[in-house]
Amino acid sequence: MSEEQIVEVITFSGFDKALAYKVPDHAFGSLQVGSLVKVPLRNRSEVGIVSQIGTGQVIPKGKLKFIYEVINKIPALTPDLLKLAKWLGFYYNASPESVFEAMIPLPIRKGMDMKVEKLIQINPDASQEAIANLIKRAPKQADLLEFLKEQKTPIPKNKTLESLKISPSSCDGLIKKGLILETSQQDERIAYEDTLSKAEAVENTAHKLNEEQANAVDGLEKLIDEKAFKVALLHGITGSGKTEVYLSAMKKVLKDGGGVIFLVPEVALAPQTVGRIRSRFKVLGEKVVVWHSQLSNGERYDSWLAVRQGEARIVVGARSAIFAPIPNLKLIIVDEEHEPAFKQEDTPRYNGRDVAVYRSMLSNCLCLLGSATPSLESLYNVSIKKYHVLKLTKRVDDRQIPRIDLIDMRREKPRPNTSGIISNYLAEKLLTRFELKEQSILFLNRRGYSSSMICPECGHVESCEHCSLTLTYHKKIQKLKCHTCNFEKKAPTGCPHCKFPKIRLQGSGTQRVEEAVRNVLPHAKIVRIDADTMVKKDLYREILSDFRRGKIDILIGTQMIAKGLDFPNVTLVGLINADLSLHISDFRAAERTFQLLVQVSGRAGRGDRAGEVVVQTLTPHSPPIQYARRSDFDGFLEEELAMRKEFNYPPYRHLIRHIFKGKNAEKVEFYAEQWADHIDKHLGEQLEIRGPAPAPLEKIKDDYRFHLWYFVDSVTKQLPKILEHREKFPFDAAVINTLDIDPMNVS
Repeated sequence: MSEEQIVEVITFSGFDKALAYKVPDHAFGSLQVGSLVKVPLRNRSEVGIVSQIGTGQVIPKGKLKFIYEVINKIPALTPDLLKLAKWLGFYYNASPESVFEAMIPLPIRKGMDMKVEKLIQINPDASQEAIANLIKRAPKQADLLEFLKEQKTPIPKNKTLESLKISPSSCDGLIKKGLILETSQQDERIAYEDTLSKAEAVENTAHKLNEEQANAVDGLEKLIDEKAFKVALLHGITGSGKTEVYLSAMKKVLKDGGGVIFLVPEVALAPQTVGRIRSRFKVLGEKVVVWHSQLSNGERYDSWLAVRQGEARIVVGARSAIFAPIPNLKLIIVDEEHEPAFKQEDTPRYNGRDVAVYRSMLSNCLCLLGSATPSLESLYNVSIKKYHVLKLTKRVDDRQIPRIDLIDMRREKPRPNTSGIISNYLAEKLLTRFELKEQSILFLNRRGYSSSMICPECGHVESCEHCSLTLTYHKKIQKLKCHTCNFEKKAPTGCPHCKFPKIRLQGSGTQRVEEAVRNVLPHAKIVRIDADTMVKKDLYREILSDFRRGKIDILIGTQMIAKGLDFPNVTLVGLINADLSLHISDFRAAERTFQLLVQVSGRAGRGDRAGEVVVQTLTPHSPPIQYARRSDFDGFLEEELAMRKEFNYPPYRHLIRHIFKGKNAEKVEFYAEQWADHIDKHLGEQLEIRGPAPAPLEKIKDDYRFHLWYFVDSVTKQLPKILEHREKFPFDAAVINTLDIDPMNVS
C-alpha cells in the first residue's frame, strides 16, 4: 500500500491528535484535504476531517482501519481554513472538535445534500386500454393520468398529488405498472433569497462621496492594490458615511475578481446591511448570502454551497461568517469592531474581530475595521503603526451632531404616572416630537418590568435559586425570571421571608419604561424591542421596516437598537439610565459607557432634521458621560489609556482568565488557591498573577465560580507553559477549570 492511500483524520471525538486510516479504492478519487469522512473509532462510527494525504507516522502493517465513507464530495474546509482551525485551537485553547463545529455548519457536518425533487409525467408508450380500464376501477388514478396527459413537461410529484388530493401510494402503483415515468432533479433553492434578509427596498445607486470619504476610499484602494496583508481602521463619527466607504472598497475588490466577508456584531443588524449591499451590487450581477445563527438548516446549507462553489462572492453575517469558505478572499470588513458581541462566550472562545485579522494574514488580503468608537486595542495598534488609520470627522451633507442634554435624576421631580422613570424634560421632548410627526428612540439596557423585588420591612430580595443574581419581574406574565439560567417563579404579593404584606419593585426594565411612556403619550404607536419580545424569526426585521416607514412613533429597546441602525426621521433619542454600564465590576466599564452613549446618540439627526439626545443619569459629572457629551474622543482616550497603563490592563498586556467551577464551593475555592500557589511558584517571574477570588457572578446554574488572572506580554509564549503545568496538576474531577483568552466579559 502506498503512502498516498493513507490519510490522517482529526475526529470530532475529543482526540487531540490526527489518526491514520486506509482509503478504499472507490473513495480515493473523491478524497481531499478538508474532506469530511466517517471513520471507525473503537466500537463506533465517528465523523472526522482529513488533515493530510499520506502520513509521516510509522504505521505497523495490518493495524490500520479503512475509512467508512466520504460525507460530502466537496471538502468542508479549504486549506487556508484548516490553517485557521489549527491556530484557533492553539490560541484559544480549544479542542479540534469544538473548533470544527464552530467553523463547519451543522447540515454540512451531517452530510446534508441538495434537496432532490421528484418529477412525474405520463408514459407516452402507455396502453390506452390500460388507462381506460382505470376509469371504473380506480377513478383517482384515472384523474391523475388525464391531468398528466395535458402536461407537456415533467411536473413536481408532491405538489401535483397535493393539489389533486391523490395519495402517494396511488401514484406509486401507476409508476410500477409503467403508466407514469418518475425522474429526479435537484431543487433550485436560492441561498441569497432567504427569508430573514428580505430587507425593505433601498436606493441602489452610489452616493457622491464627500472629500473625507473620497480620501478614505483612495487610501483603501492603494492598500488593496498592494495585494498584501494589511489592517486598516476606519474611524468615523456616527453618520459620517462609513458604509459608503465600505461599499466603494467592496466594489474595487469585486471588480478585481476577489471575494468579500462583511461582519456585523449582531444578527439584528444583518437584514439592514444585507439590504444595502444587495441593492447596490444587484445591478452588477453579484450574489450576497447571509451567515448567522438564525438561519434554518436548509438556508445554512444553501449559503455554504453558494459560497463554496463560487456562486456568491459576498458573505454578510455575525462572527461565525468569518469561517465562510469564500474563494479568492481579498477583503474582510468588521463593522462596529469595538463590540463585545464579536467575542464568543462558549468554547471555542474566539473573538471574531481578531480571527478576521488572522484570516486576512493567511489570505494575504486587507482587513478593514470600522467604528465611531474604536476599541482601545485597535487604537493602540494604530499608535504603534501596526494598523493604518483613515478618519471621517464630519457627518455627511454637513449634518449637525445632535445636542446632548444631561438630566440629573437626583434633582428631578417625578412626573405623574411614570414612576419617576421619565423626567419632565424628556416627556416634553417626546410630546413635541410626536406632534411634529417625528420619531423617537428610548434606550435602556435592561429587560423586564423591574430589576428586582425587595421587601421594605426586612430588606429581603427575591433571588435566583441557582445563580448569584436577583430575579427580574415581568409584569405581563406576573413572574420573576433569571436571565442567566431561565429559572422562573410566580411573583409574590408579600414578603416570603418576614410575611410583610407589601413587597416593593426596585429598578426599571423595558416593560416598565413602555408603560410609563404610554401614560405620557396614550395615542402614540409604541413598540418595545428586547430579547423577551423578539421570539418570532422575522419579527425584528418587520418592526424595523415599520419604523422606517413611519408606522411606529416611539421605539423602546435594549442593546438591540443601540448601534448601526439608520432612520432619517428619528430626531430624539433618550437614554433612561446611562449609569447601568458604568458601575459594573469590569475594567472596561468606562470605555463601554462612553461607547454606548456615543453610539446611541448617533441614532438621532441622521436625516435632514436636527436631532437631540436626552441622557438621564445619577452621575452626570462622571468622565465618560462628560466626554461623550462633548464628543471629545481624544480626551477620553488620553485619560483611559493612562489608567490602563498604570494597572497593566489591555491594550498594554494580554489577559488570560482562569475560571474554576463546581457544585461544592469549598472544594472549588481550595483547588483555585492550590493552583494559584503552584503556578506562582513555577511561573511567577514570567507572568503576573492576580487572584484567586470569587467571580462577580459567584454562582451560575448551581455552579460556584472562582477565577484568577494572568497578565502576559504574549499569549503564544506563556499559554503553552500554563497548559503544561495544568496537564500535570492533580485537579479533582468535580472541579472544572477553563481558560478564556483575551476575555471581554469578566462576570
